[in-house]
Amino acid sequence: MRLFSRLAACVLCCAPALAAAELAPEFWDRPRSASAMLAQDAVRHAVAEYHARPAARLVIIHGGGQEAQLQAAELRAWLVALAIDGTRLFLRADPAARSLRIVIE
Repeated sequence: MRLFSRLAACVLCCAPALAAAELAPEFWDRPRSASAMLAQDAVRHAVAEYHARPAARLVIIHGGGQEAQLQAAELRAWLVALAIDGTRLFLRADPAARSLRIVIE
């Protein structure tokens, strides 16, 4: 049984990143709260997947502009407030990104 658990852990650790979950740009036009964050499918799915995979890392991919960087930093802060370990949460700039995406690696 232990061998199976170790093999399963290796498979999960080596699994490719899941498809990115995207936050709609309109989301940032309204005031935000923890319940508003969790109402977003992208956030809810990322948090659930993060908790289901102990070795998972979350990567927030954002555009290169200042507004996109601020939105990514705010999303990161909300995720930490929602019990995501900040040491497993990363920001990555992608100049071609038009919206924020959350990738589970």
